[in-house]
Amino acid sequence: MNSSARPNLRPNNPNFGSGPCSKRPGWSFAALEAAMLGRSHRAAAPKAQITEVIDRSKAILGMPQDWVLAVVPGSDTGAVEMALWSLLGARPVDVLSFETFSTTWAGDITKQLKLPDARVLAADFGELPDIAAVNPAHDLVLAWNGTTSGVRMPSGDFIADDRAGLVICDATSAAFAMDLPWSKLDVVTWSWQKVLGGEAAHGMLALSPRAVARLESYTPPWPLPKVFRLTSGGRLNAALFRGDTLNTPSMLCVADALDGLHWAESVGGLPGLIARSAANLAAVAAWEATRDWVEFLPSRAETRSSTSICLRFVAPWFLARDLPSQTRIAKQMTALLEQEGVAFDIAFYRDAPPGLRIWGGATIETSDIQALLPWLDWAYAQVESEHAPHG
Repeated sequence: MNSSARPNLRPNNPNFGSGPCSKRPGWSFAALEAAMLGRSHRAAAPKAQITEVIDRSKAILGMPQDWVLAVVPGSDTGAVEMALWSLLGARPVDVLSFETFSTTWAGDITKQLKLPDARVLAADFGELPDIAAVNPAHDLVLAWNGTTSGVRMPSGDFIADDRAGLVICDATSAAFAMDLPWSKLDVVTWSWQKVLGGEAAHGMLALSPRAVARLESYTPPWPLPKVFRLTSGGRLNAALFRGDTLNTPSMLCVADALDGLHWAESVGGLPGLIARSAANLAAVAAWEATRDWVEFLPSRAETRSSTSICLRFVAPWFLARDLPSQTRIAKQMTALLEQEGVAFDIAFYRDAPPGLRIWGGATIETSDIQALLPWLDWAYAQVESEHAPHG
C-alpha cells in the first residue's frame, strides 16, 4: 500500500535523528536553570550534581549495587576506548563486528592495540555474527544495539555465567531503552545524547567487580593518556566513581542530563522508557508489514532495534540501480522530507545499505512516528515517479 497523496498531519516533533537525539517531550531552556555555570566542577555543589547523575542513572537502570559508574570524556566513544585500552591484553579477545561502531572497535583492537590473540566474528549489516562461537575463556567486546544497522542482541543467553573473560558492552543506543542483563556484562558504556536526549561530549562508564579486579591486577604494556587512566598506584581511582572527573565537564550538560533523568523517572523509570520505545517500533512494524517498497534491515524480528530503526528499500526498480544511484535516490527522498519539515536526519548511515534510519527512543512520541509514516509513503512516491521506469 503506497500513497502519493500529500498528508495533512505533520509530526509535532520532526527530530528523528539517531544522535544527538531528540530532547524529551516538553523540553525548554528552562530545564537548564539549575546549571552551575561559572563554578568549579570540583566545588561541593557542582560535584553534587555530577554525583546525582551517577546515582540516578544507576537507580533507573537497575545497576547492581556493587558496580561503579563514572562520567568520562569523549562521549560513548571515549568510554569504550578507555575500556579497551585499559582492560584488554590479559586474555585473547573475541569482537562481534556487525555495524559501523562495532567494526571500529574491531579495527582498534587489531590495528591499533595489535592484539595477537584477537578474533573478529563479523556479519553483514542486518545480521548478527555467530554468537554461539564466542569463547567464554576470552574477553568479549560487543555493541548491544547496532546504532547504524538497527540490529540488537536478542538476549544475553549466549554469554556464559561462568565465563573467565570480561564482557565489554557498548550500550549507547540501548541503555534506558532496553533491559540490559547486568549479570552477563562487566563493562557497560553509553552517552547522554542517545535515549535521554542529552547533550554531547560526555560518556558513562560502568564497571563490575570483575572489571575492577582486572584493572587492579593487570597493567597493559602500552602507555595510557591521562584521560584513560582509571587507576592510581595500582588501585582503582575510586574518586572518579564518586563525582570526580578526568577533565572538566560542562555543567550545562550536567544539568541537562539531570533533567533527562528526572523525566525518565516521571514516565515510569526503566519499564516506562522501554515501553515507549517498544511502542515506536510497533508502529513502524505495523506500517512496514503493508508496504512493498521497504523492509526492515534486520532479517529477524527478535533482533530489530526499537531505538535505531533501520529500513532498506527493496522495490525491484530501485535494486536494479547501481549503489551510487541508489544512494542518490535515497538521499533525495530524505531531502524531500527535510524540506517539508517533517523529518530531520533520517538518512541511512553512510556504511549501511541505502534506506532510512528512524530514531525510536523513549523521547520520541509514538504519535509523531504515526504522523511521519504517511510522509514516507508520499516521499517515496515522488522519487518513484521520477526514477522508476514507466510503460
